[in-house]
Amino acid sequence: MNSVIFRVGSCFVLPFALLLSLYLLWRGHNEPGGGFVGGLVAAAGFASYALPRGYAALKRVMPIDSLQLLAIGLALALLSGLPGLLGNAAFMTHAWTELGGVAVGTALLFDIGVYLTVLGAIITFVGFFLER
Repeated sequence: MNSVIFRVGSCFVLPFALLLSLYLLWRGHNEPGGGFVGGLVAAAGFASYALPRGYAALKRVMPIDSLQLLAIGLALALLSGLPGLLGNAAFMTHAWTELGGVAVGTALLFDIGVYLTVLGAIITFVGFFLER
């Protein structure tokens, strides 16, 4: 994958993919989409950046190790269900509150966990592919 066009184009794809993934994450927590699709788009952006450059470039642009990202995502998804248990409801019963006129709930925390889990899993796979 030593294409000059791919190498130059991926420099522009990565920031736009990350912005789009964050939009999908935020917009999708009440609509179809959310964490899974946002994580896929972010992973596609990182993969398109890393494929022509190699594993070292992927490690440079990733702010945290992909397995740690996966673990943080799983922990956030698990923690999003605890308010339901603490409120004498079923696990994963979502709670909502309003912060500065914006409705924020545990569903968003769950979607962020899914986003990080998907991103971490795919980047781990891409990292294994690039190491060879």
